[in-house]
Amino acid sequence: MVQTTVAIPTRTLVTGMVHDDGTIVSAEVYAVAEACGQSADQVRSCLRRLAAEGLVERRTGSGRTAVYAATPEGLATVGATIERTRLAYVQDAAGRGWDRNWHLVAFAVPERTRRSRDGFRDRLLALGGAPVQGGLYVSPHQWHKDVRVAAEQFDIFDAVTLISTDDLGVGGERDPRVIAARLWPLDAIAARYTTFVDRYDWMLPALEDMRTRRERLPDASFLPGALAMGVEFAEVFNVDPLLPPELLPRPWPGRTARELVLRCRRLALKLRQGPGRPALFHNFDEAIDAIT
Repeated sequence: MVQTTVAIPTRTLVTGMVHDDGTIVSAEVYAVAEACGQSADQVRSCLRRLAAEGLVERRTGSGRTAVYAATPEGLATVGATIERTRLAYVQDAAGRGWDRNWHLVAFAVPERTRRSRDGFRDRLLALGGAPVQGGLYVSPHQWHKDVRVAAEQFDIFDAVTLISTDDLGVGGERDPRVIAARLWPLDAIAARYTTFVDRYDWMLPALEDMRTRRERLPDASFLPGALAMGVEFAEVFNVDPLLPPELLPRPWPGRTARELVLRCRRLALKLRQGPGRPALFHNFDEAIDAIT
């Protein structure tokens, strides 16, 4: 079993159990939570918070028999995570992903609608954009469709301008890789990925040894290990703008970390003692299977 000093958020466990159609079966969640050392009270509290935030709603049953369904907002959140996962691994496999254009978003929102302005700005950051200067954000990805959706949600679409160009200068600098290093905290992100790899690089040879000895991996070890590794990986992956490989330092430890997660996950699944695929992080498995 993986020992970790990182607190395991119950939310990660619960959201990692969402079915493709957006349902959350409480009985499944409680069983996995128990194996991972999470209490029933933690699960109930988490489900209540998700419902209060408008991300899920209870459809049938109560307690351990309850079945929840993700709301449109909840489905969008899960879908965004899946799409980020696909993007990362597709770029890793191809070794490229940039159309050589910078995609910019400019906005000027009056102070009286500051809440909408701040919410829109936070959404741009969540989408992997970086501020060039006040009211001007940029991404190497074709993100304008998502930006339009966000602008409409915050009711500021009339105050937003979208631009794409292959000629961007920032402070007189035009080299794309230098610009990327200036606008995004790539050194800090690389350091966090390196720390993750250093912490878990023992796992793959350990799993290989189990396969050689024809040992099986019981869920009492598989589930807590998968959750702990998933949580620590998500802590850096969620702040990674997933820049195309053309703009990143090489070698890029993010790619190494993702490859480690993928290989450990696939080998652990082969060694798992339980029947079928586990519900925990099954969306990750399906997203990867679709592109590899």
